[in-house]
Amino acid sequence: MKPHVLILRYAAFAALATIANLAVQRGVLRAIESNLGFVLAVLAGTAIGLVLKYILDRRWIFFDIPRSGAMHGKKFTLYTLTGVFTTAIFWGAETAFWMIWQTEFMREAGAVLGLAIGYVVKYRLDRKFVFPAASA
Repeated sequence: MKPHVLILRYAAFAALATIANLAVQRGVLRAIESNLGFVLAVLAGTAIGLVLKYILDRRWIFFDIPRSGAMHGKKFTLYTLTGVFTTAIFWGAETAFWMIWQTEFMREAGAVLGLAIGYVVKYRLDRKFVFPAASA
């Protein structure tokens, strides 16, 4: 696949996962307006974004078809682990923007910035550790 097609596809999937993440966060924050609501919103949004992005990346970026449930589970676990560091980038940016400006717009701006940086780092980690056959 041509690199520019892969980059556009990856960016589109990152945007979809970001939109899903923020939509879930908004729903949780509307239901629970408190600091606990913020924490639950970030966790729920992250979970939705993670699963959606894994499904899309595995099939359309790395063209990986797990041969067994065990292999699928191993890859999802590795995918999740590579996301720990990148999630810290995302959560840190979102939380910092929220603490500084205390507005939904700036919280989401921080989330988008953190996710964008995190997705660039995550692609490199996934290519090296989760889907190395796709890089060969």
